[in-house]
Amino acid sequence: MKKTIMMLTALLTISLSVCSQTSKTKENKEMKVLVAYFSASGVTKGVAQQLAEVTGGTLHEIKPEQPYTDADLDWRNKQSRSSVEMQDKKSRPAITSKLADMKDYDTVYVGFPIWWYTCPTIINTFMEAYDFQGKTVIPFATSGGSGIKKACEDLKSTYPDVNWKEGKLLNRASKDDMKKWVESNK
Repeated sequence: MKKTIMMLTALLTISLSVCSQTSKTKENKEMKVLVAYFSASGVTKGVAQQLAEVTGGTLHEIKPEQPYTDADLDWRNKQSRSSVEMQDKKSRPAITSKLADMKDYDTVYVGFPIWWYTCPTIINTFMEAYDFQGKTVIPFATSGGSGIKKACEDLKSTYPDVNWKEGKLLNRASKDDMKKWVESNK
């Protein structure tokens, strides 16, 4: 009888140990990060590259099918391509590069320049091209003078089923600043 009790105790101890290790493995699973960005002038691209280094994430450029020219980006011209797109809430500029493995990412940083106090409509094209269920999405932006608050509000209201984390304007952010921000989003 003592041998049976000792064997059962040993089996129970081993079973609990295995279960505990399995939970730790799931909890400590390496989270896969994507840093997707749209950059019209290269500023957001530079920030996205630094963020990808800080997070260890995969870098992905959201490329417009038709590249933007300087004339397209002239915000003072109400007939410029960017002005027309931003006036039309249904505008969805076509993108060329589609990820085949979006399902593999747990966290997606989405970067863009601020246009007319919000994100460019090409970001909507990106958001609507994938299923973000079960993912954490974190916006980041660059801007010549506007904040990111309205862009974050617009994204949250347009895509309410997405698990959004607070976005951040990363103008002139150091790698240490980025590291602190990334850690605060975990």
